[in-house]
Amino acid sequence: MKLKPLADRVVIKQAAAEEKTKGGIILTSAAQEKPEIYDVIVVGPGGVVDGKEVVMEVKAGQKVLAGQYSGTRVKLDGEEYVIVRQSDILAVVEE
Repeated sequence: MKLKPLADRVVIKQAAAEEKTKGGIILTSAAQEKPEIYDVIVVGPGGVVDGKEVVMEVKAGQKVLAGQYSGTRVKLDGEEYVIVRQSDILAVVEE
């Protein structure tokens, strides 16, 4: 199955947790912090939302920063995704 977001919605997936510290210490799964960084999977078309024209600024493949409790969590084919509005995305992560 595939997810196709509508209007200004964006489907994101939480990035993998770090398994090592910067100093090289290997972390157990219980000690690993889930990052607030997400991978953008698919982006809706934008359009008119609440009477205002919305242009989508994020693209599939980008990394973004979103609030921990933002959006709606869904499971599809054993994978967990979060569907958020573009306005819930706080920043694009540039490397």
